[in-house]
Amino acid sequence: MAAEKPAPVRVLYCGVCGLPAEYCEFGPDFERCKPWLRAHAPGVYPDDLVAASSSSGGGGGGDKDVDKVGERLQGVGISDGSTSAAGDASASKPQEVKRLPGGKLKKKEKQEVVIEKIVRNKRKCVTVVKGLELFGVKLSDASKKLGKKFATGASVVKGPTEKEQIDVQGDISYDIVEFITDTWPDVPESAIFFIEDGRKVPAA
Repeated sequence: MAAEKPAPVRVLYCGVCGLPAEYCEFGPDFERCKPWLRAHAPGVYPDDLVAASSSSGGGGGGDKDVDKVGERLQGVGISDGSTSAAGDASASKPQEVKRLPGGKLKKKEKQEVVIEKIVRNKRKCVTVVKGLELFGVKLSDASKKLGKKFATGASVVKGPTEKEQIDVQGDISYDIVEFITDTWPDVPESAIFFIEDGRKVPAA
């Protein structure tokens, strides 16, 4: 014999604030909900409703009731009072743990120096040096040393990818490897590459 399907849970929504009856105390105005709750859901807040009905004649007990609700509300964060009945199911659930921002993990940059010769205006040649900073070399100092060594202009500029590089005037690409390894011993020759015909070629 097939097992009986459980009956669907019926939720009683407050006719005043629109929240499920058991959440009225967290709503915008619990006091206004009480008359409706006394008439339609007396079993949900028996203590509060009895206190409210007994104090309705004297008028003094209402303040205590408000204080009680206030104490409850202190530990509950309410974004605003305009919560709809439809949105209550999600509002009553505990918040999900925030995940870390998505996206690809940033790969650690490979330590290498890339040297590229660029011909501009068909005559002017510039040797571009990228990656020295990955070996702890200060680019401004390196620029001065390169300019002094090759008696030419050298400057630190931002490349196409917004990363800083050194532009040295003239074609010094094949003399520069020895100078780099002698001046900065932390830069091994095996980490120096040339760009030739769009391909990366080891200098060693």
